[in-house]
Amino acid sequence: MTKQKFTPEEALAFHLEPTPGKFEITATVPMTTQRDLSLAYSPGVAVPCEAIAEDPGLAYDYTNKGNLVAVISNGTAVLGLGNLGALASKPVMEGKAVLFKRFADVNSIDIELDTEDPDEIIKAVKLMGPTFGGINLEDIKAPECFIIEQKLKEEMDIPVFHDDQHGTAVICAAGLINALHISGKKIEDVKVVLNGAGAAGIACIELLKRMGARHENCIVCDTKGVIYQGRTEGMNQWKSAHAVKTDLRTLDDAMKGADVFLGVSAKGAVTPEMVESMGDNPVIFAMANPDPEITPEEAQAVRADAIVATGRSDYPNQVNNVLGFPYLFRGALDIHARAINDEMKIACAEALAKLAREDVPDEVAMAYGKALTFGRDYIIPTPFDPRLIHTIPPAVAKAGMDTGAARRPIIDMDAYEVSLKSRMDPTANVMRGIHARARKAQARMIFAEGDDPRVLRAAVQYQRSGLGKALVVGREPDVKAKLEAAGMADAVRELEVVNAANTRHLETYKDFLYSRLQRKGYDRHDIHRLAARDRHVFSALMLAHGHGDGLITGATRKSAHVLELINHVFDADAHHGAVGVTALLNKGKIVLISDTLVHEWPDEEDLATIAERSADVARHLGLEPRVAFVSFSTFGYPVSERAEKMHLAPAVLEKRGVDFEFEGEMTVDVALNMKAAEAYPFQRLSAPANILVVPARHSASISVKLMQEMAGATVVGPILSGVDKSIQICSTGSTASDVLNMAILAACKVGD
Repeated sequence: MTKQKFTPEEALAFHLEPTPGKFEITATVPMTTQRDLSLAYSPGVAVPCEAIAEDPGLAYDYTNKGNLVAVISNGTAVLGLGNLGALASKPVMEGKAVLFKRFADVNSIDIELDTEDPDEIIKAVKLMGPTFGGINLEDIKAPECFIIEQKLKEEMDIPVFHDDQHGTAVICAAGLINALHISGKKIEDVKVVLNGAGAAGIACIELLKRMGARHENCIVCDTKGVIYQGRTEGMNQWKSAHAVKTDLRTLDDAMKGADVFLGVSAKGAVTPEMVESMGDNPVIFAMANPDPEITPEEAQAVRADAIVATGRSDYPNQVNNVLGFPYLFRGALDIHARAINDEMKIACAEALAKLAREDVPDEVAMAYGKALTFGRDYIIPTPFDPRLIHTIPPAVAKAGMDTGAARRPIIDMDAYEVSLKSRMDPTANVMRGIHARARKAQARMIFAEGDDPRVLRAAVQYQRSGLGKALVVGREPDVKAKLEAAGMADAVRELEVVNAANTRHLETYKDFLYSRLQRKGYDRHDIHRLAARDRHVFSALMLAHGHGDGLITGATRKSAHVLELINHVFDADAHHGAVGVTALLNKGKIVLISDTLVHEWPDEEDLATIAERSADVARHLGLEPRVAFVSFSTFGYPVSERAEKMHLAPAVLEKRGVDFEFEGEMTVDVALNMKAAEAYPFQRLSAPANILVVPARHSASISVKLMQEMAGATVVGPILSGVDKSIQICSTGSTASDVLNMAILAACKVGD
């Protein structure tokens, strides 16, 4: 897998734009009228206040407590960076908060406490207890983290979970269940060696012992060697609990004949010789970040039978905490749990292990650009598997109910699973899938407007993200100057700059263009001017001759003008069935609107073609197409000559025998709201439409821009479909991120 790169400037820009930080608070109730304000605050708010005072459990009904987690740190162990202090830990804690939301729809607030005194932290967190449904402790150094968590667990009646300890332990346990399954070994029989006796290491070994590993079979090592009974140097009560009676003194000694190695220590701590001395089918979890104790290549070079996991995303079997903490809290919150106990953690690990053994759905494999099958290189589910949200929390919730941790048990587990599926934002998985497919494609992407800083930043990001080769059309001095002005001088050497002056293919391009345009009033002089001086035409000629795999243009010129220029090289017009499809992403929903680019006033045949092209785009995005032909009328009322073609278009699709759902004509509310659609029981859509075919380009443009400006929808497109090669046209208002998204679509050949 290609390793991704980014510059410090890109990382800072990501946190700065469009607004500082990574999340904001939005109201879930209307706040527009005086009555709204009266209900939200005084005097209406007094009613739930009095109800909660009488019955504290009602806080889960009348406030956001039941879906709110605090991410709390004092910054004493930030990632692998050490003690940066409370304030410098805030970007990490904000990041944790958005992961909670992204993966399990858990609302989260980050809180940074400016003290290293465990008693102060315990007091502060305990005092905040009424606000939250759970506490996630993060990046607090050992041994203080043990003291803080234990005391808070004893004194608070909501879950307290130190993710650096237990999150790693849960995912490690899940992977180990499957690794031992493959190697034919039982946890109670294996010899386990742990290197790293900090928070995560101690939690890992404790959880494995709860799952059946024998104390005498578990050797724990730290920087001073084996933790044995009688050792006094560098010891504390948590290490002492795992001291064993043994003559082994070094990690090298301990590894001889070991079945399992768990590493939460440092790069290079394990040598190939140590791996070679392990037992048959050794299991090696080298989880040090950013670099593992030993790389999978190094381990498997000496032991082909080794099963290896790391903390890295660019190797198979990533031990990633995001597989655990969002779903543990989701299940715990949904039963109003008093705690997250060991049984709930083990249930999470077992559910993760079971999920990895199941057949992987096509959409997951498509998202990762490769087939995923249970085996040595796939023992842990991938973090973006959409099944996680509805398989892990029910297992956690059931364990919590069985052990008495639940205040409010779930009665109907089937209904609970259905509700979990509806919590997830499908747009995130769609965009993730597109990124993964683009990375696999490794397309040579032509960026036509190399004189524009936005396009150059997108080209650099495209290449540094490991998506493929960026070919920039422009003059090298101009490109260099603009990159330097954008603070990206180091990228000058990375990009390939192409133009008519340095290509050996210009005469071939001109001959091709002349053959297309000679009967359209263009002479040889016109052809030279177009091919050699117009970047849009030159870029299209590059693509037509296979000197690139996709083309991005339009950021500096109006789309209609760019489309006209591209038509000199390709048949990208209404007559040849080209269509522009715009994707709107808003509040967890995706709706495609078309045609937003090509057809000015389509007739019913055109509309049917637009629907077919849009369905192709939907399927490329991983959606099952459901088309609605929308108008101001619904199924013939009110009668209007202007709506007639929308009424006729479905009949055209019927004759063509298409393989997707369609209906119309109908108003937008009937198309998108199944409650409104109930008034028309004969209508054929099984769920809300995800493709709206509109009467004309002007109505398409109005719809898209209204959603963008008034509703804050994310706009992707228009996606050009129905052209022989992969071409995408940006809008002139595009940001660098917008240009990059269009390049990713082009790389995936969406609409091609």
